[in-house]
Amino acid sequence: MADAYDLVVVGGGPAGYTGAIRAAQLGMTVACVEKDGPLGGTCLNVGCIPSKALLDSSEHYHYVRQGIGVHGVRVGDVGLDLGAMMARKEKIVGGLTSGIAGLFKKHAITRLTGTGKLVAPDRVAVGEQVALAKRVLLCTGSEPTPLPALPFDGERVLSSTEALALARVPQRLVVVGAGAVGLELGSVWRRLGAEVTVVEFLPVIVPWADGTIGRALKRALEKQGIVFRMETTATGAERTADGLRLTVEAKGAAETLEADVALVAVGRRPFAGGSGARELGVAFDAKGRITVNDRFETSVPGVYAVGDVIAGPMLAHKAEEEAIAAVEGMAGHPVHVNYDVIPNVVYTAPELASVGLSEEACKEKGLAVRTGTFPFQANARARCLDATEGSVKVIADATSDRVLGVHILGPRASDLIAEAALAMEFGASSEDIARTCHAHPTLPEALKEAALGVAKRSLNI
Repeated sequence: MADAYDLVVVGGGPAGYTGAIRAAQLGMTVACVEKDGPLGGTCLNVGCIPSKALLDSSEHYHYVRQGIGVHGVRVGDVGLDLGAMMARKEKIVGGLTSGIAGLFKKHAITRLTGTGKLVAPDRVAVGEQVALAKRVLLCTGSEPTPLPALPFDGERVLSSTEALALARVPQRLVVVGAGAVGLELGSVWRRLGAEVTVVEFLPVIVPWADGTIGRALKRALEKQGIVFRMETTATGAERTADGLRLTVEAKGAAETLEADVALVAVGRRPFAGGSGARELGVAFDAKGRITVNDRFETSVPGVYAVGDVIAGPMLAHKAEEEAIAAVEGMAGHPVHVNYDVIPNVVYTAPELASVGLSEEACKEKGLAVRTGTFPFQANARARCLDATEGSVKVIADATSDRVLGVHILGPRASDLIAEAALAMEFGASSEDIARTCHAHPTLPEALKEAALGVAKRSLNI
């Protein structure tokens, strides 16, 4: 006889395990289906977490080699132990995945190991086993988007997964794609000694970012030695004895780039292969995403979907919020995710963090706005840290003064953006932020000063 559950979650990534835990808290009996290996999905195992571990380690290495002398701290010869760096990364990942397993045990969530396939609206097959479910939540995530001209081979043409586990620092790395993944991993290997060239089809990097902030990040990365080839297309690659010879094209002219390895980071695509969703009649849009209503229910009653497999930015925190909202809706609670206040971060150095509308998006919508900016060069804490590159930009409605967007390039921008997101969630005006007392000396004072700047009242510039 098949085991029966109130909810079967298909996928154990950020959306899946968060949704499973919340459902258990709400009193549901829950099973979570995940293929062989630890829980946590792409984000925890081969994405967000290992990349941040390497970003922090490589930043320490670069800082000791290049920047600690300004503080009057002298060090001897500095060496790189890449194996130890990778081992630290794996230890962090292992600790966190074990933590999720512990939470499943705490909340009496059953893990079903294998590939979950919908065979009926209330049945999920996992190998030879069938789980009965009052409801099913699909959280099958996404996968790296391949380029037909540069198919992944795992050795020379890499996805982000392989680029997180190189056995040695490449002498020459070509990154195809100037989004968050490409810039972050390009930064890691540049700090560790690689020559890094970024090839980007568009005229700008991180195209979702506010234009002034995105251009400033590009200049900062160029100063670190990353070379950008904008409005350039990668059209092919030939494997050589010791690397790759990539063909690129810009404005009709073709040329070649030599590399040890190439990282293709042109985005991710929804992954629902093997889930049985299409066969069951679940509707998909033209981009291969599952369509859902405002309660995250698909076209098949009782089957829900959240995260990367539906429309919206492919971000772990967006997926988690959707999963929580979906299961709370199943339990009779209100369902709400504020898509206007989802932060986006690029964890380079300096970091870029953004929430809300860019100035360009405001213009496209015909919104009249006022803006305030404040450079970290004028922030006392940033000066003490010797991390003065970048600025904060606040965009407010010209009539109501309600904050429409905040964009930060600078130290710990990923942490600073939380205050802006909270302010926007509660409908704050720039005056509200400007009138809020901030501790001194701290980096968040730059946000206060930028908010003051909306009314041309910044105090320290």
